[in-house]
Amino acid sequence: MIPAVHVDTGHHEQGRYTLTDTGSGHVWGVCADVEGLFGEPRRGTYELFGWVPDGAEVRGWVGSRVWMVPEDRTLDAWLLEDAESLGQHPGTDGLVLTGLDDYEGPPEGHRAPVRLHDGYRWLGSCREFTRVLPPEQAASPLVLRGLAPGDRLRRALTTGTRRTLDLDEAWLEVRDDRGKPLTERLLRPKVRTWHPSSRGTDLIDLEIDGYLAPVPGYARPVWLRWLAGPPDTPGAWAGFETRQRGAWLDLVRERGCRLEHQDRPAGHAYELDGRHITDEPGLYLALGEAVNGPGGYFGGCPDALVDCLRGNFGCTAPATLLWRDVATARGHLSRVMTPEGEPYDLVALVLHVLAEGGIRVTFM
Repeated sequence: MIPAVHVDTGHHEQGRYTLTDTGSGHVWGVCADVEGLFGEPRRGTYELFGWVPDGAEVRGWVGSRVWMVPEDRTLDAWLLEDAESLGQHPGTDGLVLTGLDDYEGPPEGHRAPVRLHDGYRWLGSCREFTRVLPPEQAASPLVLRGLAPGDRLRRALTTGTRRTLDLDEAWLEVRDDRGKPLTERLLRPKVRTWHPSSRGTDLIDLEIDGYLAPVPGYARPVWLRWLAGPPDTPGAWAGFETRQRGAWLDLVRERGCRLEHQDRPAGHAYELDGRHITDEPGLYLALGEAVNGPGGYFGGCPDALVDCLRGNFGCTAPATLLWRDVATARGHLSRVMTPEGEPYDLVALVLHVLAEGGIRVTFM
């Protein structure tokens, strides 16, 4: 029999992770440790026939976002995230790419020529391609170690039927070492097994299936930094490469959208340190810290920046932004590309959005 356990969600050593029903908000249980949180998502493979590179060989990690653009422009571009190239097969003209397809992917059976770019430059083109579906494989389970189960979960485990062990849909809510909400992951948990935990006589180790989107391994250092608590100094993200900066921005966004910001009075002056803005995530990370301090959020794309400028995200217009070392951002982001491959100036676009929102930008 499972003993009754008081679920203390306020104690961060016991409650870093909370399993919560998405519909009712009921807490299934709370634990201090989860195994299987990090893993490699299911990747798709593209074989590009008749590959002609635009410049250097495409090999290794290609980019956080790679767009496949039909040359006849009859269809929208398709996104391949976290793309890697296995290079060209010896003796062939084909290139192999792997990555995470967006929610749609290319139309079934489409074989027309496409061009590829990574948001900054054209990579090359091919006369046709084929999408190789990854083999079906069982997703790795999550193991909630030292879980303090709530009443409903205790009853479900005691009953032990297939129906009661299907927990439908739940959030795995994650708190940092200070007990503050950090992020959450969506699950469709089905209990695989459970047994008493060595971490306490009243606790269990619960193994569940239904983890939909594991955190990629490259993001682990970013998560470990944030699990210790938000950064105390600005620029803690500067030493990370682009896709890790993207993972940092994801956590900043998820945390920032939950916080209640106290808007500063109109007329306030903000200072942006632009030394490390060498990619798109760096631009929004630096802007967020300029407005809301270390680890702060103030938009992660132009549309989100517009929303932040409307209030409730720390800033009240009119205001002034002093942008130091704008040349770094202009050198890296003044000629980026839309999904369809059209060049545009991201720095100019952000300056326009800020001006429309009542922020006067000066440079130094």
